[in-house]
Amino acid sequence: MYLIAIAWMYVAVMMAVVEATSTSGTLLGAMVTFMLYGLLPVAILMYLLGSPMRRKKAKEREMQAWQAARDTQDNANTSDTPHT
Repeated sequence: MYLIAIAWMYVAVMMAVVEATSTSGTLLGAMVTFMLYGLLPVAILMYLLGSPMRRKKAKEREMQAWQAARDTQDNANTSDTPHT
């Protein structure tokens, strides 16, 4: 996943350099090229490819919270019962 992002950022940087050093190019054009062809697509790609990992972590946090609540309830139930 990161290899694709790094490779595409390299391509976008090279496109921006060509835009900036061209006789009819400008620095503003280079920045726009880098933002629209580089940062924006990579940000969207990383967000979409990171969705399964975020979902998995959210499930793990939910499971841990559920287990903590269950353990707290079990401890409360065992302390309420009288011992003979």
